[in-house]
Amino acid sequence: MVGSRLVNRNVVAARGRTSMRLEPELWDALLEICLREDLDASELVREIEATGHIGGRTSAVRVYVLTYYRTAATEHGHLAAGHGLNTRRAA
Repeated sequence: MVGSRLVNRNVVAARGRTSMRLEPELWDALLEICLREDLDASELVREIEATGHIGGRTSAVRVYVLTYYRTAATEHGHLAAGHGLNTRRAA
């Protein structure tokens, strides 16, 4: 039997200390967002919970991370971040 890849970490959510299980890649992405937004994981989780996402805390965090990066993947987001500048087209 293969073990779960999910990583359990503690956060202080709206109702107090709790644990969340996410894939390592999602934890990495969440912590990258925390660095960019100057928040710790607990602060960001509380902000995410405050949006009222239906489906539970872990689901809300997954959707938030996806939405955060999808927003950055828009044309405007790419330009603002300096991404997607294909210099080969100009040649």
